[in-house]
Amino acid sequence: LYNDDIHTFDYVIESLMDVCEHNTIQAEQCTFIIHYKGKCEVKKGSFDFLKPMKDSLIERGLNATID
Repeated sequence: LYNDDIHTFDYVIESLMDVCEHNTIQAEQCTFIIHYKGKCEVKKGSFDFLKPMKDSLIERGLNATID
């Protein structure tokens, strides 16, 4: 997941909790890493496992890729 200047911390945290099933602390930590480092790996797994999550994050207007 990549940083942008559009979405709030709360929106990104909520998205990570809803889409990636992060707990509050995990979502907050990822969001701060994204903010300060520009990107963060938010989930690991197979392409088939990650693709629906990536698509959901993109539908929410976030910039996500599978690397």
